[in-house]
Amino acid sequence: MPATPDGPIGIYYEHPDWFRPLFAELDRRGVRYDRVDAAAHSYDPSENQSPYSLVFNRASPSAYLRGHGQVTFHTQSWLRHLERIGVPVVNGAACYEMETSKALQLDILEQLGLPYPKARVINNPREAPGAARKLRFPIVVKPNIGGSGAGITRFDSPASLEEAAQSGRIDLGVDRVALVQELAPLRDAHITRVEVLDGKFLYGINVYPAEDSFNLCPADICQTTDGKELSRAACAVDAQKNGMRVEQFKPSREIIREVERIAERVNLDVGGIEYLIDDRDGRHYFYDINALSNFVADGRNVVGFDPFERLVDYLVARISSGVATGETRAATPEREIAAAGGR
Repeated sequence: MPATPDGPIGIYYEHPDWFRPLFAELDRRGVRYDRVDAAAHSYDPSENQSPYSLVFNRASPSAYLRGHGQVTFHTQSWLRHLERIGVPVVNGAACYEMETSKALQLDILEQLGLPYPKARVINNPREAPGAARKLRFPIVVKPNIGGSGAGITRFDSPASLEEAAQSGRIDLGVDRVALVQELAPLRDAHITRVEVLDGKFLYGINVYPAEDSFNLCPADICQTTDGKELSRAACAVDAQKNGMRVEQFKPSREIIREVERIAERVNLDVGGIEYLIDDRDGRHYFYDINALSNFVADGRNVVGFDPFERLVDYLVARISSGVATGETRAATPEREIAAAGGR
């Protein structure tokens, strides 16, 4: 057998702080697991068995911000290797490919017929002004491989974008690909993030971002909308508090169905899908699909339960069920029936 049924769970991660709540819950339950450092990792392509009963992929596209740029492409290779030899993977190769390409995310949304802010994809900074000609300003230039709002730059006029392109001040990021995308005015000054577990709705939150910030990491939120301080257990102990605020919110059944369709299409076992309401037309637009979900800070106070408890329930159930990958899970008859109903 390619996996070891009674072996530990391999938690493949890179950020030093985001996973402390997960590790704490695994320890509390007495679940055996190994911490697998994504920034210093090797594997043997000729192996046909893994010591793990399950691998949980928690690699972040923002690893390059912490000096770990090697993680992104190495992770994709290892996940494909694990799936080739039949090792169960949570958030596997197809899901991670989606996580590391905002351009691919838009193609998927287009394929599903779901709304997203208008955008163009470029691979040269000099193309940005031309790409923006049929878009409404303000626009953002958004690196294809991002994470935590990294590298996103706002431009309020064609002239400012042209000047930045000519002066070489536009950074397209790790793979030199970026989106030029409309920046919609937010209705009620918030975005909505919907978390899924096993590809199904887990909870929703409204996030009120700090002014001029594109970092909407839910674990970084420090207070509720009524001013209550939150415990940010997943973040560094010396992390500065920011101006973000959060409140629980349950989207309409229609939007939840759309979110679950996205999760099914990209084999998203656990993650967050974000959308906004454009204040100009009152319609919702999806703009980000996150395979790395840190969950909202202090979940009990915000959404009424600890998401990490349910996450560990899911991991243990995946070991018991023997479901190998998101692709296998998505193909079950029950899922096909649910998907048909969602359409």
